[in-house]
Amino acid sequence: MTHTRSVLLALTLALMSQGAAQTMLDTSAAIGIQNTLMNTGTPGMPSVNLPATQGAATPGTTSSGTTASPATPAVTVTPLTDDQQALLAQARAAYQGGNLAQARGLYETLVTQNYTNPAPHFGLALTLFAQNDDKGAAFELQQFIALAPDRFEGPYNLGVIASRAGRHDEALTLYTQAAGLLKDQAGPAAQRQVLEALAAEQTRKADFTALGTTLAAIATLDPQDLDVQYRLAQARTLSGQGAAALPGVYALLQRAPERVDAALLLSDIYVAQGLPDRALRELDAATSRVQTGAGRAALLLRKATVLAQTGDTRAAVFAAQAATREDPQNAAAFAREGELRAGRNDRPGALTAYLNAVKLDPQSAAYRAALAGVRLTLGQNAQAQADAARALTLRPDDTTLARALFVQGVAAYRQGQYAQARAALTSSQTRTPSAETALWLGLSAYAARDYAAAATALADSVKLDPTPTARVNLGSALLASARYAEAEAVLRGLVSENPKNAEAWYLLGLAQRAQARDTDARTSLKTAATLGNTRAREALK
Repeated sequence: MTHTRSVLLALTLALMSQGAAQTMLDTSAAIGIQNTLMNTGTPGMPSVNLPATQGAATPGTTSSGTTASPATPAVTVTPLTDDQQALLAQARAAYQGGNLAQARGLYETLVTQNYTNPAPHFGLALTLFAQNDDKGAAFELQQFIALAPDRFEGPYNLGVIASRAGRHDEALTLYTQAAGLLKDQAGPAAQRQVLEALAAEQTRKADFTALGTTLAAIATLDPQDLDVQYRLAQARTLSGQGAAALPGVYALLQRAPERVDAALLLSDIYVAQGLPDRALRELDAATSRVQTGAGRAALLLRKATVLAQTGDTRAAVFAAQAATREDPQNAAAFAREGELRAGRNDRPGALTAYLNAVKLDPQSAAYRAALAGVRLTLGQNAQAQADAARALTLRPDDTTLARALFVQGVAAYRQGQYAQARAALTSSQTRTPSAETALWLGLSAYAARDYAAAATALADSVKLDPTPTARVNLGSALLASARYAEAEAVLRGLVSENPKNAEAWYLLGLAQRAQARDTDARTSLKTAATLGNTRAREALK
């Protein structure tokens, strides 16, 4: 389920990025704001103190926190005079013509003449935003909200500013407010723009339940948009409603049977429902429908993943191999084949697959590091070290960086380059601590005769994973550091668990002899010798 969710989330985030850069919504002319917002009253300055910060005032609330009717401005709105109407038209024309400096001047003149009409504030906000003056634009939008609390444009456009500044929680709140004010105010295009902005922030927040609601509203606006239908099914699946998403996915596939993304989503849903066999049948059916090699390769790679999850790694290898035949230029397919073959200890096969992946995508740090790892298992230490070094130059992510450093360190150790080994393994362990890395770091320090450092590293390895190999090496390092009692404790634990561990009996005898307990030492050494340890036989002479 974790793999399925990560795949779905990656797809969702990819879709989100297509519309994440929101734009301001200019409806000043289309909505007839002058007519809908005019109220009679004595001209005058606002009676409220609006905040000077970029934070948004909640529609329907004054800056002092008192509630106003959603349809009633916080202050009295003053109609524009005929001359001011003409000036407003000039300002809009200048803005639309790209003459932003002139537009700003005209709008500021209007604001000076009639502060309590929302239209000049709205136009000035759009102009300032176009001039990258987000602070000024936010201030003017706050005035607009105070004068037109029932309009969606204020919170929506403030949300755009918040999104651009990376204040995503604030943007989510503002877009939610705007969506709640949309009814009977905007046409389908403007409604969709607001809802898409809201969907982007809900995706970023990973609130997939709310995202499903928003996408359902978008689907109602445009029922012919198949991408929206797909995103809706995806959101429902991510919110744990995979079964509820199935009708929508099947309907989508009926209208577009070659959609690979929908077929992949369908298989993921069945895997999440604990029905991998059904998922495999759906993938096979889709593979027969899809006309492109790249599409079939994607389906076969997902089939390989599902098969591997069920434990059928042999069939998984065949599926990945089939994907490489369908799309010979797909580096990821060869890398997946290499990964699966390595998991089955088919090291020569894994080597060939990773070589193909690296050939197709020589700039991939992950593929190069994986190739280095396979070479290491084949004893090709110099080549593994060179591939790992190359991976380090390709801007690897943290996981790949740690792995490449590990391979580099082990390869250096095997070639007697202990200082290089320690440096690489220390760097790897700092980034991604692991028992295996600590073990090799301890061995490298031991080989360099730094027994105290070896004991420290090996103790870390034992803490992370107390394998017999790590423990017997820790015992040896403690002996070399003259920490005999500690060594005896570690080694006694080992022989108690596995009485046939000849090396542990031998080292235990040495620890006891170092503490002048000759009788105990001879008993331990004799046991080791009986189990075949030749060094124990020599020690008894």
